[in-house]
Amino acid sequence: MAKLYSKKPKTDLKLNPKDETVSFILNYSKALRVINYKSMKFETLQN
Repeated sequence: MAKLYSKKPKTDLKLNPKDETVSFILNYSKALRVINYKSMKFETLQN
């Protein structure tokens, strides 16, 4: 267990997502609507 905690975390992690993934996330965020009503939150997805 001591060896697991002594390792340094990788700080040079480079992520290269696919174009389809980026497009999906952007389209999802455009369609998502959050409505606050009093103390409640309503999330709707408008397709």
